[in-house]
Amino acid sequence: MKSQSHSSKSVSSAKPARFNAVYRVLQEAIAARAFPGCAFGVLAEGEVVLQDALGRFTYDDDAPAVNAETVFDIASLTKVIATTAAAMLLVGRGQLDLETPLGDLVPGFVSGRAPNDAARQVRLTHLLAHNSGLPGYVEFFRTASTPEALLRACLQLPLQAAPGARAEYSDPGFILLGQALEVQTGEKLPDRLRREVFGPLRMNATGFCPAPEARSSIPPTEEDTWFRHRRIQGEVQDENASVLKGAAGHAGLFSKVPDLLRFSAAILTSQGAGRQPAFFHRSVLEQFARRQLPEGSTRALGWDTPSKNSSAGKRFSAHSIGHLGYSGCSLWIDLDASIAAVLLTNRTWPDRKSQLIREVRPAFHDAVREAL
Repeated sequence: MKSQSHSSKSVSSAKPARFNAVYRVLQEAIAARAFPGCAFGVLAEGEVVLQDALGRFTYDDDAPAVNAETVFDIASLTKVIATTAAAMLLVGRGQLDLETPLGDLVPGFVSGRAPNDAARQVRLTHLLAHNSGLPGYVEFFRTASTPEALLRACLQLPLQAAPGARAEYSDPGFILLGQALEVQTGEKLPDRLRREVFGPLRMNATGFCPAPEARSSIPPTEEDTWFRHRRIQGEVQDENASVLKGAAGHAGLFSKVPDLLRFSAAILTSQGAGRQPAFFHRSVLEQFARRQLPEGSTRALGWDTPSKNSSAGKRFSAHSIGHLGYSGCSLWIDLDASIAAVLLTNRTWPDRKSQLIREVRPAFHDAVREAL
């Protein structure tokens, strides 16, 4: 694949006055200890109109300052920037059928189950739509100390609902989806993403498992006093992803605002916005942005869509896609308005207790839309 920049005209380092309300929301969040620091950016009509940072790596006065190029653990944004993106490319090339039963690609998922077990009906589309019937979250790491043991436990999970009947955001579903994509392509997910997505889009700081020498330049996510018994900095915070050696379908990715704005530009050009060639097929984007069953679910394929009390606030259109990360990150893309907003934080520092991010996200997105 030829390299596609999907870049935009840079903004100056001066704070744009029209975004005063955005800065106020984030400054007040830092003062309230929603998070010690953040990096953020906005793409509008093909141009980066805001890209900046506030605060520090921790609440210590002498901690390094966050800047617009700071790399963060983006947690469950991995599900869309990595796993869903890989699936979108494969579907666009006719190399992946989402109606394929998971058990056809990963036989261990159905091995030993009864012939009438509902697990045999789980298809890739169910994993993407978070309606497979698998549980939302399982602490595999408490009993599994190796990737093999964790994956074996994940494969043996009983369903809690019939496929398609219940929407429940599922980490195990995306762990298994990542495995299925590796089987389908015969290539490890991080390698494929580097070659097919991150390289072509010049997302040079995006990837799994940062090098040891780069870790000190990444804001820490937690003082882990109960599992790894060390400061978590530059390594994945998610415990299950940690057991999976830092690279999984559900978590593990690290990135920065400029890279995520390039990715957002690639999404928007795929529906005809801008002058650059489409990275994803338009029909595939439309397919992945469409809400899935059951009725009432906000989940599309991989992506979420705005709900009544959405983290996207009140001003992103119904034709928007986005995702959140446990570490305090978010990405929302309004497909109608050709706008994307990225917010990266380490709200879990030092101990995960603060839930103020729930108030900050909609206020941030509303302020962005009002500014535009």
